[in-house]
Amino acid sequence: MRQRIAVVATAMALAACGLAGCSGGDDKKPDTGQKATVLQPGRPGEPNKTAVIGPSPAKPPTDAEVRFVQMMIPHHQQAVEMSVLAPGQASSAQVKALADRIDKGQAGEISVMQSWLKSVGKSTAGTGTGGGHGGHGGKKDPHAGMPGMATPEQMTQLREAKGAAFDKLYLQLMIVHHQGALTMVKDVLDRGTNVTVQQMARDVQSTQLAEINRMKDLMEA
Repeated sequence: MRQRIAVVATAMALAACGLAGCSGGDDKKPDTGQKATVLQPGRPGEPNKTAVIGPSPAKPPTDAEVRFVQMMIPHHQQAVEMSVLAPGQASSAQVKALADRIDKGQAGEISVMQSWLKSVGKSTAGTGTGGGHGGHGGKKDPHAGMPGMATPEQMTQLREAKGAAFDKLYLQLMIVHHQGALTMVKDVLDRGTNVTVQQMARDVQSTQLAEINRMKDLMEA
């Protein structure tokens, strides 16, 4: 898990460096060693042409990709909020271990996503601690429209559950939560081009698919 997060963080840092025009030294020009001049044959009766080919600059993120990252942060934060309850309320060692994996994994991904948004000059506003998901203060949950999010009432039920009842409710809510994340991933994979965001989305997809299968096994045990 830590290795996967580190790989995404490295990719994000390299992408940010590319956007900023990083180079090996302050006085060096960008490396053009990979570019080459090639001869392009003209059509019959037309002269040949020359063209310079080389690596294309990284494509900027689409609005859909920026929105995906901005909304995946509070989505992950609710999963963390749910998972930190497990050590004191779950009865199953397997549920506790799964919750710990989700807590640590998604907390790491949150940090990567927040850093990426800052690197491309996009706002991380509204990506706070996620405490509003519990419905405190009677305010409407601003993220209620996101797929898979637990309602304030469900979060209250989870906080009050103990033992086997907690295990069952946690697994039920987290399966739906993960399925919602997969819906968000599919949307951005269909509408995005940025290499870093696409890799983030695929990492979320592979991890949460595996965790859904694990949670279904625990539900049937």
